[in-house]
Amino acid sequence: MDQREQRVVIAGAGLAGTRTAVLLREAGFTGTITVAGAERHRPYDRPPLSKDVLLGTAEGAPLDVDFDALGIELLLGRTATGIDATARTLLTDAGPLPYDRLVIATGAEALTLPGSAGLPGVHVLRTLDDAARLRPLLAARGSLIAVGAGWIGAEAATAARAAGAAVTVLEAAPHPLPGALPPRLTEPMRQWYEQAGARLRTGARVAAVRPGEVELAGGEVLGADAVLIGIGSRPATGWLAGSGVALAPDGSVRADDRLRTTLPGVYAVGDCASFPSARYGRRLLVHHWDNAQAGPATVAAHLTGTGDAAYDPVPYFWSEQFGRFVQYAGQHGPDDTLLWRGDPGADGSTGAWTVCWLGPDGTLRAVCAVDRPRDLAQGRRLVARGARLDPARAADPAVPLKNALA
Repeated sequence: MDQREQRVVIAGAGLAGTRTAVLLREAGFTGTITVAGAERHRPYDRPPLSKDVLLGTAEGAPLDVDFDALGIELLLGRTATGIDATARTLLTDAGPLPYDRLVIATGAEALTLPGSAGLPGVHVLRTLDDAARLRPLLAARGSLIAVGAGWIGAEAATAARAAGAAVTVLEAAPHPLPGALPPRLTEPMRQWYEQAGARLRTGARVAAVRPGEVELAGGEVLGADAVLIGIGSRPATGWLAGSGVALAPDGSVRADDRLRTTLPGVYAVGDCASFPSARYGRRLLVHHWDNAQAGPATVAAHLTGTGDAAYDPVPYFWSEQFGRFVQYAGQHGPDDTLLWRGDPGADGSTGAWTVCWLGPDGTLRAVCAVDRPRDLAQGRRLVARGARLDPARAADPAVPLKNALA
């Protein structure tokens, strides 16, 4: 088929979907491109939601894309409901969209606690509308309980304290950022909350959430003007049931190393898709901005025939917490050796520091830097190269990581 007659439909108008459309045009695709998004807002960036947008210093973070100039059809308020693989049609709540190639980019949705969805004064923070609903509380300096001391909980607590709101963060695990970083690393971060005037309670399992209050497993009841549920997210893939698109056990679309799904002509990218990593020897599901930014290049190249490289990035994310800039690149495993560059001190306030994870052969597998962006930038490149480090030199924060090779 002549490329000018081909129809590419993209389900999802977030960063991954929008960037896929833009890169298709930049790669020379001349056919029809349609982007269908469930939200009624024009595509926007999500990281500012827990920062400037929540604080009211920005109304939104629209992506700088001229859809009309690029000849991209943008359909807003259009929710994907299924796929008719035989007819090559994306089904939506506003009618079918025929395709020759389909890109699934429906992202992720916030997890909630049982019975909490839709309760007055109970919030999640995933969309622009979510931020708009929570913002008046911060403006009024009300009290907030954040359930979950993960990335969203920490960033929302940061914004709330900056606005002068009273904040209590509840975490069921014994330390903040469980599942993301080990206790040895996050224990110094515990003090950041106290220093900022926020209260962090770990080992605090929530039994129930009601309007204006949270009940803990032991029966204690805590009151607040609002409750934010920040316990993570899951791929927004429920609409794919019965479509023929294979899902992984975690609910993500099971894409291959070119981000192709099990349906011919159908790709998946961003928060909704997992992919096999040769670098780490396992399938990765990465719910971070950088993955949504990078993955579309692989999809666009494969769709246009301008490239065929496997998608195997070094995962990267960042978080701004209580005046600190936390960055992480790579993937660490249980057999990796943790190596400190600098000492955070018992109260976590002695300045910038970095942690490296070295594999059994000394290969740098991952790096986490607090206010040391140069360490992160150099470490990320070294992880991509599979470089081996000299532990003694790497542990000296005065030695640039790029000069600590074995």
